[in-house]
Amino acid sequence: LPSNYFETIAAIFGENPETGIAGGFAYEQDEQKNWALNHPMNKDHVRGAFKAYTKSCFKKIGGLKNSIGWDTVDELLARYHSFKIYTDEQLIVKHLRPTGKSYSKKARFMQGEAMYKMRYGLFITFIASIKMAQKSDKKFSVFSDCIKGYFSAKKNHLTPMVSKEEGQFIRKLRWRGILNKFRTSKK
Repeated sequence: LPSNYFETIAAIFGENPETGIAGGFAYEQDEQKNWALNHPMNKDHVRGAFKAYTKSCFKKIGGLKNSIGWDTVDELLARYHSFKIYTDEQLIVKHLRPTGKSYSKKARFMQGEAMYKMRYGLFITFIASIKMAQKSDKKFSVFSDCIKGYFSAKKNHLTPMVSKEEGQFIRKLRWRGILNKFRTSKK
């Protein structure tokens, strides 16, 4: 972490009382050993390893969930409770142990389970699985494993991480994001 990481986070929370989660961006070494941004998700997402929460946000979201997808559902629940997510591009975090590049079949299956437990619904899970597959060399197996995980969770009636109301909010938020990206790509 940069030497001023926590000082900067504290200042962000102090200056932006509506912010519930804050953090910087992950940089990983590329093949030439240069530090490059590795942030394959939206710019308003803080990677799990270096997220910071206000106490009030942490309490409102019910703490961290013991499940794959915890570092997505926390932000979704923060938004549900009207908190904002703040990312600071000046906070460069050197990620020394990159993850996700070679997700195993089991991890991809669990991603599908997480989508079920976040109450994404089939269509959003389908779109999210396609998006994950596009970023991989094993496109069809990534998509297939995620979908299988979703249907396995549904068949086994796994307990959702969010309430029905929170799930409804999450689906609306996700659809809004999908439609905005679609509109942006058309321009």
